[in-house]
Amino acid sequence: MTERRYGPVLVVLLSAWFMAQFDFFVVNVAAPSFQRQLHATPAALELIVGGYAFTYAAGMITGGRLGDLYGHRRLFLIGMAAFAVASLLCGLAADPLQLVIARLAQGLTGALMVPQVLAIITAGFPAERRGWAIGWYGTAGGVGSIAGQVLGGFLLDANVAGLGWRAIFLLNVPIGIVAMALAARLLPRVEPPARVRLDLLGSAGLALALGLVLVPLALGREEGWPVWTWLATAAALPVGLATLWWQRSLHDRGGQPVLELALFRVRSFVAGVGSSGAFMVYFGSFMFTLTLLLQGGLGLTAFQAGLAFAPMGVTFSVASVLGARIPGRVAIVTGGLTILCGLTILLLGPRNGLAWVVIAVSIVGLGNGLTLPRLIGASLVDVRPAQAGVGSGMLTTTQQFASAAGVAVIGTVFFTVQSESGYQVAMGYAAALQMALILAVVVVQGTQMSSAISRLCSLKSRSGETARSSARSRRSKSSAR
Repeated sequence: MTERRYGPVLVVLLSAWFMAQFDFFVVNVAAPSFQRQLHATPAALELIVGGYAFTYAAGMITGGRLGDLYGHRRLFLIGMAAFAVASLLCGLAADPLQLVIARLAQGLTGALMVPQVLAIITAGFPAERRGWAIGWYGTAGGVGSIAGQVLGGFLLDANVAGLGWRAIFLLNVPIGIVAMALAARLLPRVEPPARVRLDLLGSAGLALALGLVLVPLALGREEGWPVWTWLATAAALPVGLATLWWQRSLHDRGGQPVLELALFRVRSFVAGVGSSGAFMVYFGSFMFTLTLLLQGGLGLTAFQAGLAFAPMGVTFSVASVLGARIPGRVAIVTGGLTILCGLTILLLGPRNGLAWVVIAVSIVGLGNGLTLPRLIGASLVDVRPAQAGVGSGMLTTTQQFASAAGVAVIGTVFFTVQSESGYQVAMGYAAALQMALILAVVVVQGTQMSSAISRLCSLKSRSGETARSSARSRRSKSSAR
């Protein structure tokens, strides 16, 4: 791939990441429309919103492994085509059941295409261009998340061509067609290594283990945490352990497990995935609880609340791109301190009104943009190209799982404080947000500690590899003499 093609290739890749993030968040603003026009029940709404997240996260590692086995370009094209078809089915749904099924399919097809984005960046971009590419990856994800609320709210209010809520899904169809045409022309053709059979049992076990945790997290709060949610969560541990046993057994027999067990010995990958997961616990819960404050406490419409997040999207984008020029450790530390500053401002005065909130989230956006792309880069810096797909899948699965956990746990605290505060509506929401922010500050501090460990592990890994290379070189010279 020539130098001039890096930019166009990156645009094509990031279109997939943007679409996946957009569709993850856009259904939040459309939920009232689903209730009015499709007569969706609360349970159906939960599945429309949470079903996508479940199949998306549960299929991510398998999608990454398929890319390693059959080629990242091929899987990207298949995933993009399938995602466009699933989006079309969402837009054509005539009842809640059809929309739920289409959303499950949309999440699963997103899990095919998204791991290939980071995999192609990791395997196909030279080291000196990788930081730049991952910076734009962070920008696309952040903008997609916020556009889901801003653009989604606009499309609903504008009622484009009389389509109503259907427009938010049908938008993906022309984008997908254009992206597929460009991807077929621009993405590099790299033949994968000798193919082996996909570990279907491992894929099923992994999806089941994740589902036993994600489904209770997604539905538990609305259902009042019934017994089945606790039983399912408890069952996740033995299912997960059995899946890991099968993965190790298959590996020892010379097979190809769906999990790349060798990555668990890459210290920078393990620490980087941990720090990225901690970050997403904070980020997912922050977006969720602040949206509740804006709409429930300050009385904004979904579109107005989305616009309040727009400055955060701008600062996130600027920091993601410019942060690529800053040394990794400096960017992560500076970003963490900036996030803490913004959260502190918000913590001290959410009752001061919308302008105060916008200033605070703009500062938080700067910190997010400096931090998230560098955490992703730190996770994948020592991953070999042959492991890029499954490594990207494992990273993204962790991030989605952590985001869902953050929403469930910190969201539960938020609703508990809000309902028991005894204040007026706006004051109760502000008090609840303050408690949620205190927990977010604790999580950000944990992210800083784990990211420091990630950086240290990466440096040790590289210094160890350098030492081993030097030793091999000395032995080679000695043999030659």
